[in-house]
Amino acid sequence: MTPRFAILVRHGAYRQKPDTPSALQPYALTDTGKTQAQEAGTEIAAIAGQDGFRLAPEILCSRQLRAWQTAALLGQSLGETLGSDVTITEDEALAERSVGALANLTLPEIEQVIADDPRTAPLPGDWKSNSHHRLPVQGAESLMDAGERVAAFIEQKMADLKDEAGPNARIFVGHGASMRHAAHCLGVLAFDQIRQLSMHHARPVVLKLERDGTWAHHGGAWKHRQPLETATD
Repeated sequence: MTPRFAILVRHGAYRQKPDTPSALQPYALTDTGKTQAQEAGTEIAAIAGQDGFRLAPEILCSRQLRAWQTAALLGQSLGETLGSDVTITEDEALAERSVGALANLTLPEIEQVIADDPRTAPLPGDWKSNSHHRLPVQGAESLMDAGERVAAFIEQKMADLKDEAGPNARIFVGHGASMRHAAHCLGVLAFDQIRQLSMHHARPVVLKLERDGTWAHHGGAWKHRQPLETATD
């Protein structure tokens, strides 16, 4: 098997509800986010040309509007640069960590719901950023659950690239936290790096699937978090 490449793209900047987990928020890209998405297509075309990638003509994205918009604008820009058509396929497997029945509530609202429920213990102070904590409500996932889901989807879709003469690179548009946890599940990031790093809006991070089935970071910069920076993904 020749090496293959997974191009991970976090959605562009969007109209996120304040003080609320990003999760399944339904809001659109800002004007800045739209520009970021268009620029991503040009950047990926340049990377593909430089590294000799044969891009699959399908961009895979989550079903959140911000991810679909990013994929669509990225695809339009990429197609114009490469002179070829690009299709967009949505899949729930690329979603951000779900907070289940508490989706789109603010952090204080979530904490109050849990405090008022006689069946549940108080939430730990780091519940939002704790990789292994799962809210005690229907449909909720931990960040690691989401990372495992995304990692399994990436591996499945990369395994579909079986033709040695066909595409050797795929674009995945999703969400920062679930993609970072996926990178850990794939063996690319150490556990401690998950909190230290983030992803720039609509800037590609390229992972390489080696011939022996292991993964490595190939290109594109992770975003280094400042010590007091608040996670919004």
